[in-house]
Amino acid sequence: MERSLGFLMADVSRLMRKRFDRRAHALGLTRAKWRVLARLRRREGINQTALADILEIEAITMGRHIDRLEENDWVERRPDPEDRRVWRLYLTDKAQPVLAEMEKIAVWNRDTAMSDFTPAESERFIDDLLRIKANTIQALREEAEEDADVEQSRAKAAGGRHG
Repeated sequence: MERSLGFLMADVSRLMRKRFDRRAHALGLTRAKWRVLARLRRREGINQTALADILEIEAITMGRHIDRLEENDWVERRPDPEDRRVWRLYLTDKAQPVLAEMEKIAVWNRDTAMSDFTPAESERFIDDLLRIKANTIQALREEAEEDADVEQSRAKAAGGRHG
């Protein structure tokens, strides 16, 4: 059995998404739709571009997903009060029963995956994943700062050679 953290996390994520997909399909939800709805539930009022970034998809693809969700009357676009070019995304009342069913599927999926964990083991596992996530976010921030410092040094060095 594979013991690489990255591969294991990717495999578990893929398998859980696959199980969720099977159940969500009965609700008329594709993976694209349920992923957008799930993220929008956590970040209602977000703009399309920011949501596309979170889901790591192109803005044009996000626009098509939102179009389909609007056709189902699950999502609505509202203009940003400060920037007329920006649309904010909101869930409609019609989306609420779908979200409730999605939550049931998520709980069923999690409970099955962790069926032989004690409650204490489950809590510990979630805590450990949160630590891994926080450590990785911090490392990414530090790397981005280092990259910015390197770019700034390069720009200064290039400016010194040409001046």
